Amino acid sequence: MRMRKLGDSGLSVSELCFGAMTFGGIDGIWGQVGKLGQGEADALVRAALESGINFFDTANVYADGRSEMMLGRSLRNLEVSRDDVVIATKVASAMGEGPNMSGASRRHILSQCRASLQRLGLEHVDLYQIHAFDPATPIEETLEALDILVRAGDVRYIGLSNWAAWQVMKAIGIGKARGIAPIISLQAYYTLVGRDLEREIIPLLTSERVGLMVWSPLAGGYLTGKYSSEGDSSSGRLNQFDFPPIDRGRGEPLIEVLRIVACRHGCTPGQIALAWLLHQPAVTTVILGAKRLEQLSENVQATTIHLNPDDLAQLASASQLPPEYPGWLLDRPSDPQR
Repeated sequence: MRMRKLGDSGLSVSELCFGAMTFGGIDGIWGQVGKLGQGEADALVRAALESGINFFDTANVYADGRSEMMLGRSLRNLEVSRDDVVIATKVASAMGEGPNMSGASRRHILSQCRASLQRLGLEHVDLYQIHAFDPATPIEETLEALDILVRAGDVRYIGLSNWAAWQVMKAIGIGKARGIAPIISLQAYYTLVGRDLEREIIPLLTSERVGLMVWSPLAGGYLTGKYSSEGDSSSGRLNQFDFPPIDRGRGEPLIEVLRIVACRHGCTPGQIALAWLLHQPAVTTVILGAKRLEQLSENVQATTIHLNPDDLAQLASASQLPPEYPGWLLDRPSDPQR
């Protein structure tokens, strides 16, 4: 398991991150995502640690706070040293009724950070992320609230999740102008069947040295191949919870290429999809949300797969984005007449 620096910081995180979104679901959306109990959570956290993973991600909204509680309990049950792990959580989603129980206001951020620390049973979190853009709150207020938490020692680093390129760049500019805690990471959706980040966001992250944390790297299980015409998707999550959205017309030929490349390497299509992400320079870490030990073990094996230039070219061709302005113009050779 390789370690990588998260963005323009000194924080070292494993190239795979364990996501605790499957912990504690009971019914509704969180029941569909995962219904793992404490014993199952302990076993998965232990297996993740034994594989070399030091990075764990959750959010206050996952299973209405139970994910944070169970992750913290697992760390205590396993007697994990706090210095050996990097813990990330998120804030912005609704955590109750009322106009001030969601968003990225100073009030909500400060109160929810305290609540997350209590649920996790920790004195600080290593990475605190704004889970979604809040158009009702000035970015300045959000960033200053995060800076308060960093200065207080409750939070070590700050990040964003699911923000547009212009929003991320605006936040970076404000942070630099005000001399407050910098944004070191963006958590975002990025897969072979969803490469939209490559249009604007990845060039921005590369330019500004912001780390990329990838969520849903297998597109909700789609890239395992079980949802294709030849797969068995009878028990798949996408049948009940169609997220993230996938263009299956474009995805079907890609699945065939994944199978071909996987056959060459003696592995599964899902492992190739993960290995492809780990070969992308902009990617710092890939978040795995396993429900079973064998699933986690299989996904971890992706770190041992080396894709050669022919593999990468074949996968890129099968998954390339359709041309879009201004990209198709910027990709043209320099022409002073245009």
